[in-house]
Amino acid sequence: MVGDNGTAVTEFILLGFSGFHSLRGPLFWGVLCIYLVTLLGNSLIVVLTLADPALRSPMYFFLRHFSLVEILYTSTTVPKMLVDLLSTHPTIPLASCFTQMYFFALFGIAECCLLTAMAYDRYAAICRPLHYSTLMNQGACTSMVGASYLMGVITGTTHSICIFTLPFHGANIIHHYMCDVMPVLRLATANTFWGEVGDLTMTIAFILTPFLLIMTSYACILVTILGVATSEGRRKLFSTCSSHLFVVILFFGPATVAYLRPEAGSSPDTDQVIAVFYTVVTPMFNPFVYTLRNKEVTGAMRRFMTRYLWGP
Repeated sequence: MVGDNGTAVTEFILLGFSGFHSLRGPLFWGVLCIYLVTLLGNSLIVVLTLADPALRSPMYFFLRHFSLVEILYTSTTVPKMLVDLLSTHPTIPLASCFTQMYFFALFGIAECCLLTAMAYDRYAAICRPLHYSTLMNQGACTSMVGASYLMGVITGTTHSICIFTLPFHGANIIHHYMCDVMPVLRLATANTFWGEVGDLTMTIAFILTPFLLIMTSYACILVTILGVATSEGRRKLFSTCSSHLFVVILFFGPATVAYLRPEAGSSPDTDQVIAVFYTVVTPMFNPFVYTLRNKEVTGAMRRFMTRYLWGP
């Protein structure tokens, strides 16, 4: 509903892709196919890393949780997007908007932290191999994963509550396909300064800082690789971290553009296109990146299919 300035908002209208009305059908089927591939591929990685004893190293422990978070992260927005693409009047109740924003922040922050932990794992394996078993023991890995989820829960809860305790009266049209922070914050009928400060702080703390830490890890890794005498040795070392580096670029690239771009240079349509990339497209690539060039994962996949699908 769109009321006057005294009417409390009980639901938001999600404009989404209203400017691409003629493309809604192709968008629906395209997003649906990508989502199904994302679910299938990431679920396969979770199952393989649980079932195959050869995939019990810290790297695959982190990868299992990363794939699980990818499933949950994309599922906070994509099902609602698919429903809205078929709807002529897409709306979302205030409580559902809060829930979506909370889980989107939770899993997005957990994903940033997990990618940072995975970078540290590669740093320890390549730069400090003699201490690797000590640095990356089971307790340390479990603590890193637990801290990733905890940071997501604390930050998601705090930030979402701060935004939705603001009053919303009258305007209720969100120029987005999901309840992202800034599109919702623009509708608040109160001073949003602290909300904007919180959003910027969260962006710096969980996008920019993890990215810089990851790049620092890879700078150390690069120095170590260049110090290896043989080209074959350098190639083998780089191959152990190339998949992770590719996923980092795919995730942090669009997210950095989306959340650190000046407000004056943005438009709703551009924001949505960028958001589609890091919420819909990027999670699909994770299984392909970690399977196509990884002999351990492809070997585990063959053993899994032989045992459970094709029989002995």
